[in-house]
Amino acid sequence: MTFGTVTFARAGLEDVPAIAPLMAAFNQNEAIPWRPDTMVPALRHLLSEPALGVLVVARDTATAELVGYALGTFGYDLEFAGADAFVTELYVAPACRRHGVGRALLDAIVKEIAEAGANAAHLMVRPENQSARALYARSGFREVPRLVMTKPLRAAE
Repeated sequence: MTFGTVTFARAGLEDVPAIAPLMAAFNQNEAIPWRPDTMVPALRHLLSEPALGVLVVARDTATAELVGYALGTFGYDLEFAGADAFVTELYVAPACRRHGVGRALLDAIVKEIAEAGANAAHLMVRPENQSARALYARSGFREVPRLVMTKPLRAAE
């Protein structure tokens, strides 16, 4: 795949069919089980409820094809005096990497969540993913001395 100019915009429900294959690739890359029967409806729900978060898509203007996306979801934390957000997913199609698309997507999602009222943006990255860590550091993210722990409250469907 070759690409030309890339534009960035908030996703809508009409983008779900084009986002789903990118989500599948993201989950595969992250070794997260891809469950389209539950994850795609969750995406539709998020896109229908702006208070939950925002999804930005990167679109190749020459082909109108989606070449990436970034997802930010909202929370609340007293440490940050209120609303905060997690950049929970950022994915760029392999052929479009190393051309600034990831950096522009990250900038776009951070701008969107800031404009929505978040006082801080967080993200998680695998320790061995040096290129992503470098991108995030160049964008102003810093490592904090904490370990993320998760307790599932419902069985994965």
